[in-house]
Amino acid sequence: MLRIPPPLPYFPMRRIDAHERRRRLAVRHGLVPATREAATPVLAARSVVALHATDPATVYLSVRARTASSLTPAVIEDSMYERRELVRMLGMRRTVFVVPAECVPVVQAAAADKVAADQRARLLKLLDQAVVPAAEPGTWLAGVERSVLRALAEIGRPATAAELSAAEPRLRTTVRLAAGKSYEATQNITSRVLLVLAAQGKIVRGRPVGSWLSQQYRWALAEHWLPGQASPGADAADARAELARWWLAAFGPAPLADLKWWTGWTTAEVRHAVAALGAAEVDLAGVDSAAGVAGLALPDDLEPTPDPGDWVALLPALDPTVMGWRDRSWFLGPHGPALFDANGNAGPTVWLAGRVVGGWAQRRDGEIATRLLEDVGADARALIDREAARVRDWLGDVRVTPRFRTPAERELSAGR
Repeated sequence: MLRIPPPLPYFPMRRIDAHERRRRLAVRHGLVPATREAATPVLAARSVVALHATDPATVYLSVRARTASSLTPAVIEDSMYERRELVRMLGMRRTVFVVPAECVPVVQAAAADKVAADQRARLLKLLDQAVVPAAEPGTWLAGVERSVLRALAEIGRPATAAELSAAEPRLRTTVRLAAGKSYEATQNITSRVLLVLAAQGKIVRGRPVGSWLSQQYRWALAEHWLPGQASPGADAADARAELARWWLAAFGPAPLADLKWWTGWTTAEVRHAVAALGAAEVDLAGVDSAAGVAGLALPDDLEPTPDPGDWVALLPALDPTVMGWRDRSWFLGPHGPALFDANGNAGPTVWLAGRVVGGWAQRRDGEIATRLLEDVGADARALIDREAARVRDWLGDVRVTPRFRTPAERELSAGR
């Protein structure tokens, strides 16, 4: 007689609602006041995997939001350019991040190598349309790259793009952009070659020329900037799994689509990475609803987070917390049109207990103006005002304008 095995026991999917996600965000991203006093720039970066660095000011203001107010821009600069604990590099989605030095090999193999290949292919296509002297574009470009690395070694210190162009005149070769269009333009290849070499992990952005708000960097050989940090070449699949583990620890639980967006990987790459981790599927229930959408969490990271209490934060444009997920509805609510630009870049945001409740901007006189987009009550308003005063005092005479302007930031900075 055929014996039918008994059905397997049913274990309901673990439910993690938006309240729990907000508590995790507060504690894990270092935004709770109790965690800030002992934090360092490196710990601030680790708390969110990496700091967004497309806008130089974001790095400093993101660290400020997660550390004691006594930690000055000079201390953050020292961490990046003297102790070299933090490294600026191209990473996920071809975005510039500031990454803890020990994490560089993983980010390189998991994201930057692919960015480098894509950017080099684009440059070769442009060179193929240009007049490249007596050589096939790939051979010619390889020669330029070797020459730039040799020039940096001979200079013996971090050098600017202008200094490298003087040492290797082929960097001044021009290419035509948007040929045949009304906005056609020509451009020399200096920045593109340096971007490719940086994405390959061969050179590093060092201390900028000018203040900490400058985007004109000096360049250094990676082997000189981070001696002993050179990786023999991590396996890409292993690196993706490790990067996914870091992200889930900081940003999980979250839908697979959020991890795919944050990394810029293919769906297959994301699935392989989370499978290697044995990620657990959870139900991301809404605040008021009984059920939500499927999310992923590390298998040993399913316990609830103690309530950290009330807290406020003024996070800068492109802060890694705001930009950590594709779906931001559970902390942003209806405020996206006022606080994001048309391309999805976040402006400065005001946070209260894990939710975005408004925006802020710095005015010409240094005052920090805030606009609350919902009623938070007098006590919360007072906390926000005190935090705005701390940001004003921390910036002092420095004036910061976000690289990507949003409706609320433009209006507030103009005094409207």
